[in-house]
Amino acid sequence: MELDAEELEGITADSVVDARGSACPGPLLEAKKGMGTVSVGGVVEIRSSDAGSRGDIPVWANKVGHEYLGVLKADEGYDRIFVRRGK
Repeated sequence: MELDAEELEGITADSVVDARGSACPGPLLEAKKGMGTVSVGGVVEIRSSDAGSRGDIPVWANKVGHEYLGVLKADEGYDRIFVRRGK
C-alpha cells in the first residue's frame, strides 16, 4: 500500500542508501544491498537522482516480497524512495 506524502515525511528510515549520481542499474543494486542491512519490517530509504529508479525499485520490491511505500521528491532534485523489508 502506497503512503501519501505526509505519511512518508513521518517515516524515519532504519537505513538510508545514497545512490545519487549513480545511473541505472546502480540505485537498484544499492537498494538490494541496503535491504540486507535491516531486519524484517525495517524501512530503507533509497536516495536516487536516476529517473528510472521511480519505476524499477517498486517493481523489484513487489517481485521479491518487500513493500514499496512510496516516493518523495527532495527539494535538491533527487527522489527519496521508501521500501519496507518483507522477508
